[in-house]
Amino acid sequence: MLHDRVLVDLDRDAGERRSSGGIVIPATAAMGARRLQWSKVIAVGPHARAVEVGDRVLFDPEDKAEVEVHGEVYVVMRERDVHAVAAERLEAGSTGLYL
Repeated sequence: MLHDRVLVDLDRDAGERRSSGGIVIPATAAMGARRLQWSKVIAVGPHARAVEVGDRVLFDPEDKAEVEVHGEVYVVMRERDVHAVAAERLEAGSTGLYL
């Protein structure tokens, strides 16, 4: 990865969800508002400061560039396109979530 680029594994199953009444809403259903998506970081460039491999990041799936590597589909984005980072590497007592 170059500069501040982040490579994430796109979770295809994350799009399907359940309503509070138990109805399954497929990922292809059109929603009025845009939904952000969580994904796991696979690789980062040398200038990425807040993201490390293994973190989970929140981003807008509409603003993405997909790339296929060895038959797997990943998303490449700039670090500034990440809305939040969930990391397990933080000290006890903190939430591990940065917005």
